[in-house]
Amino acid sequence: MANDSIWQCTRYAIDLHHPKVMGIVNVTPDSFSDGGQHADTAAVLRQCEQLLREGAHILDLGAESSRPGAAPLPVQQELERLLPVLREAVKLGVPISIDSYKSEVMQAALDLGADIINDIWALRQPGAQGVVVRHGACGVCLMHMHRDPKTMQLQTMQGDAVRQVGVFLRDRALDLEAAGVQRQRLMLDPGIGFGKSVEQNLQLLARQPELLALGYPVLVGWSRKSTLGAVTGLDVRERLVPSVSAALLSVQRGAAVVRVHDVQATVAALKLLQAVEAAATIGEKD
Repeated sequence: MANDSIWQCTRYAIDLHHPKVMGIVNVTPDSFSDGGQHADTAAVLRQCEQLLREGAHILDLGAESSRPGAAPLPVQQELERLLPVLREAVKLGVPISIDSYKSEVMQAALDLGADIINDIWALRQPGAQGVVVRHGACGVCLMHMHRDPKTMQLQTMQGDAVRQVGVFLRDRALDLEAAGVQRQRLMLDPGIGFGKSVEQNLQLLARQPELLALGYPVLVGWSRKSTLGAVTGLDVRERLVPSVSAALLSVQRGAAVVRVHDVQATVAALKLLQAVEAAATIGEKD
């Protein structure tokens, strides 16, 4: 198996020959689409188990909302929300990703056995890069964000978002490699919705192969995003079909991982896509 088909994480070498579904688990009362539904540890763990039954390959735990306009959460409060869930989640037999940008939270999570750091700030906050470098084995997802969650939609990016996002992600990845993080640990995320206009988000999907040309696997999170609402006119709770469609389009354009709320529907759609692609391959051989 080629190294470029592996995402090396703390306890797992994740095979990227086939796309992986990352199930979103919000341990928050204020997430934009499902915050508050899973407010206590037992309920969150039931949600984790449900997502695994639906076919999730990775679970992404987040205890601070990054919705537009969200205010930062104190470190201690984030730890109090996250760590009781994480202590049990690491026993579930799948890679566990931590959606956080705070070095203290990253360190505590890695100490408990978390496999992936998924950082909307791409390790630009104080101490974050050092935690990942010193750990030496965790997977890392570097995301592009324009400005910060509180202000990112007040004034969106200007110009060619695909080019700017590509330059940013390339530079961050090279910085990490120069600091000693192995290439196989890195995953890039264009940050759909994080300070981009509707048109820019659609361009990032249409021109996604340009990001693949950087030479790193790409993770994409379109699930329930406002751009889908702008295109379809659907409320956030009604965006199942466009969310699954966007995930499929991302995979068709080379995404290695899709981060989703609706795991069962996404997994079923990907199974169909893979079956069609396999049938096409058989036809070519004949």
